[in-house]
Amino acid sequence: MNSKKLKLSIIGTVGLPAKYGGFETLVEQLIPFLEDEFEITVYCSSKFYTDKDRPEKYRKAKLKYIPLHANGIQSIPYDIISIFHAAFKADLLLILGVSGCLTLPFVKFFTRKKVFVNIDGIEWKRNKWNFFIKTFLRYSEIFAVESAEAIITDNQVICDYMKEAYNYQSHLIEYGGDQAQYVPITTDSISKYPFLKKKYAFTVCRIEPENHIHMLLEAMAQQEELQLVIIGNWDNSEYGIGLKKEYKRYSHIILLDPIYELEPLNTIRSNCYIYLHGHSAGGTNPSLVEAMNLSLPIIAYDVMYNKETTEGDALYFRTDKELLDHIVSIDDSKRAALGNRMYEISQRRYTWEVIANKYKKMLLKDEKKTSPKPILVKAD
Repeated sequence: MNSKKLKLSIIGTVGLPAKYGGFETLVEQLIPFLEDEFEITVYCSSKFYTDKDRPEKYRKAKLKYIPLHANGIQSIPYDIISIFHAAFKADLLLILGVSGCLTLPFVKFFTRKKVFVNIDGIEWKRNKWNFFIKTFLRYSEIFAVESAEAIITDNQVICDYMKEAYNYQSHLIEYGGDQAQYVPITTDSISKYPFLKKKYAFTVCRIEPENHIHMLLEAMAQQEELQLVIIGNWDNSEYGIGLKKEYKRYSHIILLDPIYELEPLNTIRSNCYIYLHGHSAGGTNPSLVEAMNLSLPIIAYDVMYNKETTEGDALYFRTDKELLDHIVSIDDSKRAALGNRMYEISQRRYTWEVIANKYKKMLLKDEKKTSPKPILVKAD
């Protein structure tokens, strides 16, 4: 007879089904591998889903709705409420992001629940935050390291940071990308997206300065042989609105609003000529490993996160000129070799079966925390 399942609560996502970003996709893909081992509850934002789109369960996982937004300033009380609720209901808490982690010393003082935190990059160092938010995120990170049973990092660069800043050995668990599948171009898809008839470079991301959208646009505007297609949330910031206004005059540049349905998204990205990745922060980026799984040749922004993810074998740029040079010089032979190498890496490191097994092993590890007490040294 099977022993009673451990109750696992997952905190820090917008919710399921996944319609937002990387953490939501992570949870959606983990559930099929974990639902027979754990009794899972996922905390969701009722503000994001309409009444008719709020199921009580996703597969075998229970969905618990919190009447707050999961992003922006409300993400802090959203996570805190979820953490305190889960502390009384669950055996294990898997927290995605550090927004609510200032509460963890209280949770650990009053309960013996095991807490696991995926810190989602070195958030407090990101340029988009002001001083007060950076300070809050810095202390949230400290409390997470001090209180959690284990810290999860998604990139070796962040793993190294945890060792240097805290003398702490984190669990390196990246992201999977094999949910992204090739979809052939059809007459219907060409009718909806006429640019599919010609060669195009492609990226999908949030429209933020640290994703270097301005650099991609500036480089591609200097040539007309290759179209550029970008999917993103253009209307959510002055940065995006300004870029959209400036570059809409170029007929070979196509700027699309977010697409959450997998079939049209996969049609567009899996048939691109080259994939551009401008991210400079955040660790192992989900859209990058998805592109690798599709055997796409990749030109990525030259930072250690991206080099670690692609094992130094993609093409890299730091300026719009370097990007343009790669674009005009790449040929079919080089594209094929680059795409094949990206696929080989993805199958070895970035499948959901590989990722889920790492989470399962960590969550079921029945031993006390053995990492040294964090040494809180200054991290520049």
